[in-house]
Amino acid sequence: MIFVGRGALLRRAVAHALATGHRVDLVVSEDPDDRPHDRAADGRAVPFTATTDVNAVADRLLGHATDGVVWSVNNRLIFREPLLGRGLRIHNIHNGLLPQHRGLPSAAVAYALLNGDREYGATLHEVDAGVDTGRVLAELPFPLAADARFHRVLLRGIQACQQLFERSLDAVAAGRPIGPPAAREPRPAGYHSLRALRELPSYAGHPAYRRATDVGVAAPFVPELVEVLRAAAGADPGYGGGLRTAGRTIDGSSHNGVTDG
Repeated sequence: MIFVGRGALLRRAVAHALATGHRVDLVVSEDPDDRPHDRAADGRAVPFTATTDVNAVADRLLGHATDGVVWSVNNRLIFREPLLGRGLRIHNIHNGLLPQHRGLPSAAVAYALLNGDREYGATLHEVDAGVDTGRVLAELPFPLAADARFHRVLLRGIQACQQLFERSLDAVAAGRPIGPPAAREPRPAGYHSLRALRELPSYAGHPAYRRATDVGVAAPFVPELVEVLRAAAGADPGYGGGLRTAGRTIDGSSHNGVTDG
């Protein structure tokens, strides 16, 4: 199997796959620091490719795939032709419940709290040409308390992503049905882009706004939200956002192509 993504979620997923005896054919990331340190059971180093365009290295992926399974974990690299439609089984672990939490987890969490959503979680879905629109295979929801704050929800979502991956790994590898998600009322569709993130300050008067932007200890995982809140604070000294600390890296997960649209 092949892993595409970045950050701690990607590294933990690869380490877990190796520790449980699965063959990892290739790891692809934007960040060279994501090169796996764990070795395969036979002692071989896991092949690694650093790229900002996974489609530009399509031949490498297709050449390394031994079982056709591709995992997208904390991934912002967009799968397009020639990777789509070539028989690969591409599965994404998404931080959020689909379809209402499509897009950036940093925006999805904030709007889930603003919208009064009763639950959040992680979703395993097939990857198609859309943005988090592929068939849902499994999910791991958790309830949102009335006083839920952004940093707690985001971090619990990251934990749910890892748990869902570990629960689904064997079935996906074997090509077994995972089983449909638990029956529930249809969810409203939503898409949370960078544009939606930049519009967050317009909700400053919302009663849940402070909770929805309380990045707290999760700031290192949501630099794009930190930037928006800093800009709002700089433009208005009386601004009541929830920014408390700075951040640099993202460790949420989303596919396929979190865009500006």
